[in-house]
Amino acid sequence: MATVLPPPSKRQRTAAAERSRAQQDIEEVPSDAGSLRLQFFDETTGLPIGQGPVLVPVADATPKNLELLLNTLQGHESSEYIPYRFTLPVPTKTSSDPITTAFPTNVWKALINPGLISTEEVQNISAAPQAVFRVQAVSRCASTIPGHGEAILATQFSPKSSSRMVSGSGDNTARIWDCDTGTPVHTLKGHTSWVLAVSWSPDDSRIATGSMDNTVRMWDPKTGKQLGNPMKGHTKWVTSLAWEPYHIQKPGEPRLASASKDATVRIWSTNQQTIEMVLSGHKGSVSCVKWGGAGLIYTGSHDKTVKVWNAKDGTLAHSLNAHAHWVNHLALSTDFVIRTAFHDHSGKIPESEKEKIEKARERFLKAAKIQGEVVERLVSASDDFTMYLWEPSKGTKPVARMMGHQKQVNHVTFSPDGLLVASSSFDNHTKIWNARDGKFINTLRGHVAPVYQCAFSPDSRLLVTGSKDTTLKVWDMRTHKLSVDLPGHKDEVYAVDWSPDGQKVGSGGKDKAVRIWRH
Repeated sequence: MATVLPPPSKRQRTAAAERSRAQQDIEEVPSDAGSLRLQFFDETTGLPIGQGPVLVPVADATPKNLELLLNTLQGHESSEYIPYRFTLPVPTKTSSDPITTAFPTNVWKALINPGLISTEEVQNISAAPQAVFRVQAVSRCASTIPGHGEAILATQFSPKSSSRMVSGSGDNTARIWDCDTGTPVHTLKGHTSWVLAVSWSPDDSRIATGSMDNTVRMWDPKTGKQLGNPMKGHTKWVTSLAWEPYHIQKPGEPRLASASKDATVRIWSTNQQTIEMVLSGHKGSVSCVKWGGAGLIYTGSHDKTVKVWNAKDGTLAHSLNAHAHWVNHLALSTDFVIRTAFHDHSGKIPESEKEKIEKARERFLKAAKIQGEVVERLVSASDDFTMYLWEPSKGTKPVARMMGHQKQVNHVTFSPDGLLVASSSFDNHTKIWNARDGKFINTLRGHVAPVYQCAFSPDSRLLVTGSKDTTLKVWDMRTHKLSVDLPGHKDEVYAVDWSPDGQKVGSGGKDKAVRIWRH
């Protein structure tokens, strides 16, 4: 007998009813709605696009049409159309400052009819170019890989592809996983205490791990063997690691920075495994280190300061003092390109060393250039509930103070296109900010416990957050709404990472199993 389809469940029935209702209420835009006068601005530079305001009939003002219009204004061929994200300031009833919102699909219904904007005035619309490739939202758990004996404290995907991920755990090991088949590849044994930090070198040739046993160790990801000896020097545990960006390292001699609770940062020559420099000056535990692509090293510490060092000679360039409590985390606007070096979404790898460095440099400059000059922005997150946006190359004054969280801010990250900042906090919320001026954009509410980490998809259209409430949530950056809820972990999720090619999300936490999520 043929299988009879089960009758639709209640949820399916309500969804169907909802759909048919939505189909009936297609919003009619009245024929006399008039036209909008729109002036486009480039979000990255803040400069106007085109000769002046354009008239667009209200009925035709949809994001799709605006995208066509903008590409035509800039004289792009149909083959080189760039997708854009549009935002416009909308006045609110409560406060004097307008809120930046995404351009709605039906302008008449959302903004004109309620009287929020008028067709008489020129509307200033900022347009942000988006990545040419698209990342699908992950929607299911592809594999749950047991293996670690204790909680997983850090995860990171290989810059080359999403098929390899490394995780560091409280069972004194780091492990490399094959994410396509969901199987362990190598166990990196050697540390005598918890592995707190893992970092994959940008050229995919080595993995560095930092541990509570005060050492940093190097591993070969292909064989899983330790390279050389443990790198000893720190007197307390290692909290954070950062590789020298590929385009500024001496060919074949990458350096590594490690931050520690002993208040120092050490720069290692990874081939000789010797200490090249010690950056001392912090008075408390150094919680985070980032190595910028313009020759600066940034460190955030529990002594409330962020220090900026010259990578060449280890001298202190600036000390950024503004926070009133510990600095927990730093993020650079160029983090993504520094981490992936010459690996891009096409998966093509240049042949020669020289081309690799060229490509890495080109990608870095593309990400860092604003109006022709290289600007590397830094965001620091702190226990004083605030974040500051800095441009350390310009001076020691913060660009903006980002307030709004009700509790400690644990993690910040820039979107790969450098336009948004996401911050996760112990107040259960993730907030989205404009990365150019530090203005608040929106709050992502949904988690019911502290949010520990967040990661953007490589095309900057999605954000994944991991929380103490055992779930991961994927958020859409256009609407700032929940896109997918990913339950599955049995306990708190400490670490989450989105692979640089966008295929997979890897997460780990207190339930000791690595989970790989995919579309």
